[in-house]
Amino acid sequence: SQPRETRKAVVSTQSTGSPASSQQDRSVDIARFLVQKINPNLHSKQQRPRVPLKMQRIVTRTKISPLTKTFVRCFSSTSGTKLNKVYPSAAEAVKDIKSGQRLLVGGFGLCGIPENLIVALRETGVKDLTVISNNAGVDDFGLGLLLQTKQIRRMISSYVGENKTFERQYLTGELEVELTPQGNLAERIRAGGAGIPAFYTPTGVGTVIVEEGGFPIKYNPDGTIAIKSQPRETREYNGRKYVLEEALTGDFALIKAYKADTRGNLIFRNTARNFNPPMATAAKICIAEVEEIVEPGELRPDEIHLPGIYVQRLIKGPSYEKRIERLTLDAPKDQQAKPKEGGKPGKSNEAMLKRENIIRRAALEFEDGMYCNLGIGIPTLASNYIPKNISIELQSENGLLGMGPYPKPGQQDADLINAGKETVTTRPGSSIFSSSDSFAMIRGGHVDLTILGAMQVSSRGDLANWVIPGQMVKGPGGAMDLVSSGSRVVVTMEHCAKDGTPKILDNCTLPLTGKGCVDRIITDMGVFDVNKSKGTLILVESAEGVTVDQIRKATGCSFEVSPNLKTMSQVQVDC
Repeated sequence: SQPRETRKAVVSTQSTGSPASSQQDRSVDIARFLVQKINPNLHSKQQRPRVPLKMQRIVTRTKISPLTKTFVRCFSSTSGTKLNKVYPSAAEAVKDIKSGQRLLVGGFGLCGIPENLIVALRETGVKDLTVISNNAGVDDFGLGLLLQTKQIRRMISSYVGENKTFERQYLTGELEVELTPQGNLAERIRAGGAGIPAFYTPTGVGTVIVEEGGFPIKYNPDGTIAIKSQPRETREYNGRKYVLEEALTGDFALIKAYKADTRGNLIFRNTARNFNPPMATAAKICIAEVEEIVEPGELRPDEIHLPGIYVQRLIKGPSYEKRIERLTLDAPKDQQAKPKEGGKPGKSNEAMLKRENIIRRAALEFEDGMYCNLGIGIPTLASNYIPKNISIELQSENGLLGMGPYPKPGQQDADLINAGKETVTTRPGSSIFSSSDSFAMIRGGHVDLTILGAMQVSSRGDLANWVIPGQMVKGPGGAMDLVSSGSRVVVTMEHCAKDGTPKILDNCTLPLTGKGCVDRIITDMGVFDVNKSKGTLILVESAEGVTVDQIRKATGCSFEVSPNLKTMSQVQVDC
């Protein structure tokens, strides 16, 4: 066998305990060992000491008086507070969180967020917090409440979403934001909880947010950059480039589960699981809020999603708003919006027709038995046109495989959403899992097809779809992970921007989502295949009534025309 490489690294962003707290921990460990020596009936792993062997021998040889034994036994009952982790209120559970500490907060959008713990933390007034969370809620709910009171100094997130406070504070220099791809975020947290300091991943290779560095973490009030992201180390494995990502841990985790027993064993409900399990594992102290607490034994061991070893404190939430970010319902067909027939079409009609043509062409990309991930907007709508003779499984990166249609009115569930935060349903054979498991599926190449939107695509298949610097900040979300997974990538978009400028270019001018990752482009004007070996585009289909010359004028790069060029196909609406 060959010797392994070793290295030293200091992660400057990690919070460290003081010498005093370390000494206090050692004292507590010695006291626990003393308790175990006097009362050998204690076998809980939580109460096993971390005392050096030499110290254990010293304590073992020490004579202990009957009075000391009596005193210690008073505090060593197996029904003591260490095994019963229930706190009377959220305020009691968070009261020792200090300014400047690092928090991991579960949830995806508004689904599965610890809303009572967040409100209690706001009331403490602690400031200068670093918060690791996939996103930051909305302006007046979830972590948005802590942004309003300016208690957060830095966010480590993958998606800003629709939170205008988040976006404004970042662009004006009031808030530091470390954006990271969603799958990298999930794996960095999972690695932190598993004791792995860093790992290599293909996600983010060739991007300013990961490999190259230089993306703004903090702006000055005048709009200049105060803090830039650092470039990552890279390495090649089997001819492919990977970047090094460091693990994330925190002082406290605030998570939300559905049910718990007093030992801290947790069960999550539907897609409210998302980031909550990995967050719990990566913190020194995990505080979980739940809707129901039962006694040990009432939960079957095989139905527990997160073992109590990861949870130190529990509270039962007094109430839950469970706000739905995007209530999306399956309206009857006679109530769905349709283009007006007859007469000169207006701009809204034209846009709808363009979108429908793209959607109906994208639906032809599905093949029987495929596992597919569909982006927000046009890609998701393509699932409404799956031909009857084809069966596919839709994967949503927030932890759902086998996604069903939108719910009927009145059947919506705040704990069941897709990656676009829309209410959805499950179907027979569906499965639900954590965000870290979801991106393991994606990164491992188990998803066959990814369809997503774009702002720009280059002639070499480079993709830009997540940010306009200084103007719009949404974050990469899971797109970087999806396009680096090795699955087939199809982009759906309008051929030109609203101002008429081309979106297909020689080189993308916006920050990249991925390099050379796109296989096919579907627009309202035609379909292009990407020849990655030559770095060129081939027009294989043109929309009905659109000439090749019209497509050339609307395209910002040269392209070849297939000798087998045909009219753009459309899935049959009544199929």
